[in-house]
Amino acid sequence: MVLTEGKVKELERTAEAIRETIIEMLMAAGSGHTAGPLGMADIFTAFYFHILRQDPKHPDWEERDRLFLSNGHIVPVRYAAMAHAGYFPIEECLTLRKFGSRLQGHPERMRLPGLESTSGPLGSGLSQAAGYAYGARMDNKNFRVYCIMSDGEQDAGNIWEAAMFAGNNKLSNLTAVMDRNNIQIDGMTEHVMPLENVRAKYEAFNWHVIEVDGHNMREFINAVEQAKAIFERPTLILAHTIPGKGIKEIEFDYTWHGKPPTQEEGQKFLKELRTLKGAITSEHE
Repeated sequence: MVLTEGKVKELERTAEAIRETIIEMLMAAGSGHTAGPLGMADIFTAFYFHILRQDPKHPDWEERDRLFLSNGHIVPVRYAAMAHAGYFPIEECLTLRKFGSRLQGHPERMRLPGLESTSGPLGSGLSQAAGYAYGARMDNKNFRVYCIMSDGEQDAGNIWEAAMFAGNNKLSNLTAVMDRNNIQIDGMTEHVMPLENVRAKYEAFNWHVIEVDGHNMREFINAVEQAKAIFERPTLILAHTIPGKGIKEIEFDYTWHGKPPTQEEGQKFLKELRTLKGAITSEHE
């Protein structure tokens, strides 16, 4: 699919609609994570509306691309993107974290068609994705495997076992995306457990690394396309994002990692997001 300027603007408007849905979900739930989901809205929009080979009406289609979410606590953005893409009604998003809902606070594979894994404990997703990519290669499958993970979970040792495994086995059908937003629940990543030079660490394990602005739709999509051309190495896309993106008063504030807005805050946030979406629309017209 050609990425025209009109398509980019359409994706940007969709991302803002997804941010609105995230806030509405969190208000209805009264619990959940805010900063990470808002920061990853552009990337999930790119995946569900341009990148993934998928069929929302047939979520178990054998030839679909696989998208693993390792940092399961940001799942509101995945639910919102899936709903807008047609996997289930958008109204169901308001059941987030409710008893009996398919949309639990961390994704459960058996509850909702379209999820590739259950995730909660941080650090496991890259191992799951690498194993799946290895199996796909053994079976001569052509679909691609993607894994989204956080920067904070790089503190987990399992991540580095997976990184070594993928590099050693030259899993070029695997692309990982790290949300490099520099926050985690206890503070800034470089204060809690310094990660830099994270690029050099992955390159040392035979990964091809691309750094992008995680809010630049064209730049991110081009990086995913580049990953397809890399021979015999997995690719890591280091996506620099702003936690709480779109809500100026909470951007880069790590205290919003794991709390939802109140009803009053939520209405204020929605107004700000709708103003931003309107500005994007006017710019394109």
